[in-house]
Amino acid sequence: MMAKSSPAGGLESLTQAAGRAQAPGRGLPPVHLWNPPFCGDIDMRIARDGTWFYMGSPIGRAPLVRLFSTILRKDAERYVLVTPVERVGIAVEDAPFLAVEMKMTQGERGQALAFRTNVEDWTEAGPDHPLRFETGDAEGLKPYVHVRADLWALVKRALFYDLVAAGEVREVDGIAMFGVASNGVFFPMQRADELGAPA
Repeated sequence: MMAKSSPAGGLESLTQAAGRAQAPGRGLPPVHLWNPPFCGDIDMRIARDGTWFYMGSPIGRAPLVRLFSTILRKDAERYVLVTPVERVGIAVEDAPFLAVEMKMTQGERGQALAFRTNVEDWTEAGPDHPLRFETGDAEGLKPYVHVRADLWALVKRALFYDLVAAGEVREVDGIAMFGVASNGVFFPMQRADELGAPA
């Protein structure tokens, strides 16, 4: 395993490079187009609860976390922070984002579920932003919503109960499944005959 290091100028250098990569008024930087050299792993970690750590200490400045989140990318081997001039690996314990708020509306395609992440991104579940449900070791079903480019948000546990309340049973491939719909897409959670109270 590659040893963790710091970028040449430390966190300040990475912050400056990330700031320069931003295009004012143009949304997220085009990290998918950048292919700078890989400079190794740094001692940065995103915990299961969405907290970002650098060298073991939480990054307490929300604008800085937001800045780093805009240059986050999922490569085949690892999560990286990428700028036009460098690419560094970071550790992610579960999902890189946490969905902390959910809004439910009705539209042309029926129910629509929108989620706000801990870094202030909004994503609306549907054909381009699916929901998925995985079985955790102790916490039962864990819901995730796709944010962008293979980056997912773990849906906060309290919101999972709201998802269940908005759920219904539909037949999928001949099997009655309990799930939730958003923007015309039905996302199965589990077989209806296995349905019990959420863990």
